[in-house]
Amino acid sequence: MLLRKGALSIRGDRRALLVCAALLLIALAGAVVLIGTGDYRIAPLDVLRSLTGHGDPGQDFVVRQLRLPRVVVALLVGAALGMAGAAFQTVSRNPLGSPDVIGFGQGSAAGALLVIVVLKGSSYEVAGGAVAGGLLTGLAVYLLAWKRGVHGYRLVLVGIGASAVLSAVNSYLLVKADFVDAARAVVWLTGSLDGRDWAQVWPLLAACAVLMPVLLLQSRSLRVTEMGDDTAHALGVRVERTRLVTVLAAVLLTACATAAAGPIAFIALTAPQLARRLARSPGVALVPSALMGAALLVAADWAAQRAFGSGQVPVGVATGVLGGGYLLWLLIAERRAGRM
Repeated sequence: MLLRKGALSIRGDRRALLVCAALLLIALAGAVVLIGTGDYRIAPLDVLRSLTGHGDPGQDFVVRQLRLPRVVVALLVGAALGMAGAAFQTVSRNPLGSPDVIGFGQGSAAGALLVIVVLKGSSYEVAGGAVAGGLLTGLAVYLLAWKRGVHGYRLVLVGIGASAVLSAVNSYLLVKADFVDAARAVVWLTGSLDGRDWAQVWPLLAACAVLMPVLLLQSRSLRVTEMGDDTAHALGVRVERTRLVTVLAAVLLTACATAAAGPIAFIALTAPQLARRLARSPGVALVPSALMGAALLVAADWAAQRAFGSGQVPVGVATGVLGGGYLLWLLIAERRAGRM
């Protein structure tokens, strides 16, 4: 399907557009249900009344001030991780090429742990450390994987090695920390949306507003690079520049999402794969992946709040359980297909 308006034209696949619309509705409906979930339950219709300014004052306070920021952070973090995962998997040409597998999430965690354990920093300083750690790790992995260009499997292998080293560094920092700092670090490392307020929403929203369009602008070039570097060069695509801009934007997007909610595992791995299978899109499914990531994280947070009755577990535990099973299935599928 081709849409034209003057000199501007947008080409879109009808099925992909329908999938995007369905995922958006699922994510928003899940957000409304999640806002109403908790010790003080609120019916979805009452949540909608409060969101539109027609609820009673008590419910308005609970919805707008206590629960809405948490859900907005969930939507933004899920969308950021989903789009970043799609970008990494396209650059690496490997379904395992996601930030939490190739070390960028561990880099953000290392930066945050250094601030918590060594510098005794505040929550804002921890967020800054997470962004700096993720960015430095991304640049280091890219440079180490460089050899007359960046090959996908080399990027994944170097990233897995970096992840192992950083995991050891993080374990060492936890061992050397005192009890209070270690407890604080463990809570952060689990990945949680508890206690999120508007102070976490606005920086993450600004990061998404800047970085997501950067990735979307690279989508056409990324689609061409999937045909091979020689073909892309022949069609006028600056391959290494495209990869560098994509990796840099995706690393920053991952680091900002990690800074807002801690390392949420496997969303970046599973969302692009599920989105591509639903949309049946041969190209770069950035927007469907972002919407799938948002829907998955909202659903995981709802499950984490209700899985153990009156108890509640961090959302990172729920995504880890679900994503670990998906990773095993993916490894088996790749092995059967002869790609491993």
